Amino acid sequence: MSKLWGGRFTKQTDQLVEEYTASITFDKELAEEDIQGSLAHVTMLGKCGILPADDVEKIKDGLYAVQGMIRRGELEYTIQNEDIHMNIEKTLIDLIGPVGGKLHTGRSRNDQVATDMHLYLRKRVVEFVGHLIKLQEALLDQAKKNIDTIIPGYTHLQRAQPILFAHHMMAYVSMFQRDLERLQDSYKRVDILPLGAGALAGTTFPIDRHFVAEQLGFGRVYENSLDAVSDRDFILEFLSNASMIMMHLSRFSEEMVLWSSTEFAFVELDDAFCTGSSIMPQKKNPDVAELVRGKTGRVYGNLFGLMTVLKSLPLAYNKDMQEDKEGMFDTVRTLQGALQLFAPMVATMKVNTDRMRQAVNQDFSNATDIADYLVNKGLPFRQAHEVIGKTVLYCIQNKKYLLDMSIEEFKTFSTLFESDIYAVLQPEQVVNARNVYGGTASNQVLEAIARAEQVLTQSNEWLQTYLEKSK
Repeated sequence: MSKLWGGRFTKQTDQLVEEYTASITFDKELAEEDIQGSLAHVTMLGKCGILPADDVEKIKDGLYAVQGMIRRGELEYTIQNEDIHMNIEKTLIDLIGPVGGKLHTGRSRNDQVATDMHLYLRKRVVEFVGHLIKLQEALLDQAKKNIDTIIPGYTHLQRAQPILFAHHMMAYVSMFQRDLERLQDSYKRVDILPLGAGALAGTTFPIDRHFVAEQLGFGRVYENSLDAVSDRDFILEFLSNASMIMMHLSRFSEEMVLWSSTEFAFVELDDAFCTGSSIMPQKKNPDVAELVRGKTGRVYGNLFGLMTVLKSLPLAYNKDMQEDKEGMFDTVRTLQGALQLFAPMVATMKVNTDRMRQAVNQDFSNATDIADYLVNKGLPFRQAHEVIGKTVLYCIQNKKYLLDMSIEEFKTFSTLFESDIYAVLQPEQVVNARNVYGGTASNQVLEAIARAEQVLTQSNEWLQTYLEKSK
């Protein structure tokens, strides 16, 4: 088979070389974007008088025909045609004849593939904003349902202070809001058109790059042709953002695994998001959460892999850059699967409020409040800290909790203790005493939920605007 670029060569490409260098096995995922970019490019060629109107219409009709073949699964991709661009162009020429070869006028595969990836990631960024919004909605719903549910708060995985379960859910709303904002901010660096940069230096044809940008809905055009074909920062930024999202999902997954264990029994995950054991019939395994936790590593790997590929490349395009795609596609699939499953898993999660309350009543997480109580009575904090440390030790040695102590026992540690200490130690009082902006007091959490819902409305408005633009 004759190569579309084969004029300079006297020998056929070695079969092993074809198999090793071909990218069609994975870059066929860019088929729709390649068609989209080509339609805009050929329209511009006609507008600028570079191609006659008849040729432009024939090519456009041919491209729509190829697009139909792609969508129906009828296009046969071959490694002999190397990549998605050559497979589509060869099919186009087979359909409409030599005029199809005019499509590549004024462009290179270097700026063509960069354009395809910008179009591809632009859609994905918007989609992932939508997935994060759905996850935040599920978290907010759980927070509103559990505004009175108290859970032990942990540091070092040791019980620290009681908090509202709603407060815990809102922490993840905040995490995913930062992720969402990073994606939104990255959009402007994805929304740049490389097409027209040629192989590296531009083109001798009188093209109109800004017209193409308008056709494809790009906000800007690359200022420098070398940068346009060699820039993969926008992919690195996406991979970095995806890594942070997966890190947050992984942290939440770890808590899901812990909380759903018999030892904690704080939550029960819906059967639809768990699996059983092939040998132990009693088992209900949180496999979705575990897999999300595990797949975080491969997303990190894709980021570090591409950073390593790019670290020593001279300008402009190098074949090494073909390695930018598989990791990007894998990250998109991995993150998409995780987010699509996580929102309904959170939404259907059952919260065991009685077990949480039991846990709060059977620990010393209210000890800090006794120290604060003594401070308010005039005792320096460091002395109060020592008093409560000894009080807790006494309780441990006598197998009781702070609320089990009599007032006489309290007074053996400090004469400042009065009967009002029992009200101070109640979990509701402990929680609501943290009545500062961002604290776990119920009124503060309710205000946080209201603020988050306002931000969510703005996020949805952004989503609707950019969904239209990315079509």
